[in-house]
Amino acid sequence: MDRTVTVTGVVGTGLMGVGIATQCALHGMRTIVHDVDPTRLESVAAKAEAVLDELIDARRIDAKARAAALARIETTGTLDAMADAQFVFEAVPEVLDLKHRLYAQLGAVLAPDAILASNTSGFEPDLLAAPLAARERFVIAHFWNPPHMIPLVEVVPGGATAPEVTARTEALMRVIGMEPVVLAKAIPGFVGNRLQFAVLREALNIVRSGAASPEVVDRVMKASLGRRWGIVGPFESADMGGLDTFVDISSHLMPELAKDEDVIDLLREQVKAGRVGVRSGAGFYDWDDAHFARVKTARRKLIAGG
Repeated sequence: MDRTVTVTGVVGTGLMGVGIATQCALHGMRTIVHDVDPTRLESVAAKAEAVLDELIDARRIDAKARAAALARIETTGTLDAMADAQFVFEAVPEVLDLKHRLYAQLGAVLAPDAILASNTSGFEPDLLAAPLAARERFVIAHFWNPPHMIPLVEVVPGGATAPEVTARTEALMRVIGMEPVVLAKAIPGFVGNRLQFAVLREALNIVRSGAASPEVVDRVMKASLGRRWGIVGPFESADMGGLDTFVDISSHLMPELAKDEDVIDLLREQVKAGRVGVRSGAGFYDWDDAHFARVKTARRKLIAGG
C-alpha cells in the first residue's frame, strides 16, 4: 500500500493549528482545517497569510509558492471531512476532556489506516489515547511555535503505538520541512519544555535574588547560550569544554541553583497585576511598537537563515 501522505487534517485554528496546516500546504499537501466556531474558521486564511508573508519577507518562498499553499488549505465546520485525511493533527486547547470528546468523534470518522497525532505540550500519550479504540494509530507530534521558524517536532509514541506509526510520523515531519526527534519514552513536558522551564526557573531565581534584571538575563542568554546552543547542544558543549572541567564547576555551582517552586511567585505577581505578556501589552516588558519591531527584525534574520 502507498503510504505517501497527500491529504492532512488539522483540528484547531489557533496559531499552532494554522502553523501546522501551513507547513503541510507549503509542501504540496491538501490540508483540511476544522473548527466548530465559524469566526475562528474565517480567521484561518489571515493567519496563514501572515505566516507566508513572513516567509516571503525573509526570502524563503516566492509569491507563486505563497498562492499555491493558500490554495491547498480548506476549512470545514464538520469533522466528517477528516475522513479524507491520511494524517490528522489535533491542536485544540490543553483541556483533557475536550481532547477526549474530540477523539471519540474522530474515532468514528477517520480512515482505517489514518494516523491521529496530538500537538499537546503536556499530556502523555497513554492518557490522551484512553478513549480511542485504535490506540495503535495514535502518537504525539509536539511542534514548537511558530512551526515555520522553529523546526523541532517531538514525536512521542504511547505504549500501544505501532512502530510503523511512529516511523510514518517521523517521515512525514521530514517531508514538511521539520526536524523530528523520537523519544524513547514519554515523560511530563517531554524534552524541550523540561529544558525550557529549568532555564526559566533559574532565570526567575536570578531576578528574585536581585543579581540582575529580566533585561540583563535576556541579554546574557541571547548573546551567549542562545548562540552557542544553535550550534552545539549541552552535551556537545560539555564535551568540548572538558567533562573534568564541568565536574569541577558543577560541584560548587549546582548546589547554588534554584530547586524550589517559589520562584513561580514572580510570574503570579505579574499575572495578578494583569501583566500577562504580549496579549495584555505588558509583562516583564512593555510591548510597544519599538519592542515588536526589534523582535520582528530578529525573527526575519532567523527565518532567512533557517
